[in-house]
Amino acid sequence: MFWHRRRETDAGDEPRPLPDDARRLRLRFVGQVQGVGFRWTSMGVARDLGLTGWVRNERDGSVSAEIQGEASHVGAFFSQMLDAYRHHPIRYTVDEREDIPLVEGERDFEVRY
Repeated sequence: MFWHRRRETDAGDEPRPLPDDARRLRLRFVGQVQGVGFRWTSMGVARDLGLTGWVRNERDGSVSAEIQGEASHVGAFFSQMLDAYRHHPIRYTVDEREDIPLVEGERDFEVRY
C-alpha cells in the first residue's frame, strides 16, 4: 500500500502550475473506508500521480475527497486505488462524484481531520 510519501517539487514550496486540461473532482466514498488506511492510501496514490487536494473521514462513516490535476492523472487515481487494495481487498464505492472549480495555488495533497 501507499503511505506518507511526500512528492518533491522542483520549486520547493511553490504552487504547482495547473495543466491545460486540469480537472477537480469532489468525491464521497462509502463502504469499508474507515479503519483500513484508506485516507493514507489515497494520499499516497494522489501524490504519486502529482495530484493536489485533500481527503478526510466523515462522521457518517464515509470518506470525502477533492482531487485535482491533469485529467488523465485524475482518471488514473481510481484504477491505482483498486491496485493498492488488490492484496487487501475492501469493499467501497464512489457514492458521489462531481466536477467542481479548480483551486489555484494548491501545493500538495493532504489528509484533513
